[in-house]
Order: sequence, then C-alpha cells, then structure tokens
Amino acid sequence: MSLETIPPPARVGTAAVLTHGHPEQTSNALRALIAAGSRSGCTLLATADEFGKHGDAANGIERVDALPPDPDVCIVLGGDGTILRGLRSYADKGVPVFGVNFGTVGFLAAVEREEMAAGLDHVFGAGFEVISLPALEATVDSDHPVALNDVSLIRRPDGRVAELAYSLGEEEVGHVRCDGLVAATPVGSTGYNLANHGPILAWGVEGYVVSFIAPHTLTARALVVAPGDPLLIRNAAGRDPVDVQLDGTPAGQLASGSQMEIGFRDGAGRLAQLPGTSFYHRIREKFGRLAH
Repeated sequence: MSLETIPPPARVGTAAVLTHGHPEQTSNALRALIAAGSRSGCTLLATADEFGKHGDAANGIERVDALPPDPDVCIVLGGDGTILRGLRSYADKGVPVFGVNFGTVGFLAAVEREEMAAGLDHVFGAGFEVISLPALEATVDSDHPVALNDVSLIRRPDGRVAELAYSLGEEEVGHVRCDGLVAATPVGSTGYNLANHGPILAWGVEGYVVSFIAPHTLTARALVVAPGDPLLIRNAAGRDPVDVQLDGTPAGQLASGSQMEIGFRDGAGRLAQLPGTSFYHRIREKFGRLAH
C-alpha cells in the first residue's frame, strides 16, 4: 500500500508551538520563528510551559491555557520525542505536525535546524505535504491511549526478570522471560524495535511489529502483525508488575496475572514534510549519517 498524502491547509493562520526541554538550544530559533510568523500574519500559540522555559524569547506568542484544539499546524522545535508529543496531542484531530530537528536523530523532523528558515517559508506559505500515520491503541487508563511510535512494557530496574506472553488470533505466539516487549508502528519500527533487532517497516506498510526486549531464549523473533489482528499481552501470575509506556511516556503498569490489548488504528496522526521527501530518503540520511 502506498503512503497516503493529505492536502495541507489552504492558509496557515494559527500555529501551536512546542519545544523540547533544553531552551538554551532553541530560544534563538524561537525568536526566528516568531519573526517569521509575524511577517506572514500567523498567530503563534503556546502554553505557560513554553513561556516558563524561554522567558522574554517567547514574546510575540499568544499564551493559552492548553494547546489549542484546531490550529492549522503544530510547529515543533525539538527531537523525535517532542515531535511525538505533538503527534499524540493532535491524534485524530487532523492537525499536521511540522518538526525542526533540535534533537539527535530527528527521524520525524521535516528539516534540520540549519534549514529552518527555508522550512518556515514552506510552513507559513502552506507549501508542505501532509502524510497520514497509523497508531497503536492500548487498553490503558490514559487520556491519550494511543502511540504513534510504540507501546513498550518494561520490567522495573529493581525488579525481577519479567515473564510475558502475547497472543494473536487466540493463539499464543510467544511466552518468554525477558526485560520487556515492544509493539511498534512502521514509524516506530526504527526506534526501540530496531534496537531489539526487529525489522524496519516502510512507511505505508499496513501492520505493526512485535519484539521482545532481551529475551532469555535463542528462539524469540520479532513478528510483523496484520493490521486487523489485535495483540493480547499477559504478565505471568506471580511476577512483578511491568511498566507501560506510550511513545516513551509512562502510562501505568501491567500487574501480575493481568493482560492488556493493543490494536492498530490507521490515519491517527498527521506529519508534515517538505515536498518530495520519502521514507527511503530519511533512512539514507539519518541512519547512513550515523554509520560514519
């Protein structure tokens, strides 16, 4: 299946702003963003958290109590973690997220920090492309029980080795002692799943991948799952609880003897990118660069 693209907004009149937790790296870029937004007539919106991080550098942004529900775009100055925060915040709301990489890899970013000026011209001129991203939905007690990257279950640092099992189509497929388990979307397949020697799934592939973290066996292998097959994960009775994370954010625990379900949901996120960008270009640029 080819990657679904969606037309950008006809005009970018409002933009939500998110930055990562290192303001010394992004305050000057925030000033440049404010200046570019002012020239284009775009209203920038941010919460008190951003003003607390950046102080006077945030002057020119309108303070709001919470992220606005329907801006034309969400602009992120940060790495993949902050971009994922934007994607999760706007899951199912149709708001594209445009990332400027101020992180390490920046696999989800539309442009690098050195290309920010040209990237903002694309943003405020509505000259970007929007691609639809799937998500995983987990049965956890959370206001946003979706993950655009991955759902991970991880044993506690001071706990015993976990014993996890997972089933698909009422069939138990894996049951091992391990440090945890990761279910990843195609977008997330280049993250924790890749570190577990799981396969990379091209964007546009319908399905997700399941891999154990440090399995205590020679036979455990990652498995690519069809999108219509829900994943049932069980924590063996008598074992310690394991922590559950959605895109790296804590989302509760799976208690001893309990189970949870994860399902694939198409079209949950909207990621902005420059025209002509492809998944394979990202692979070459990001991972090829890290190999040198």
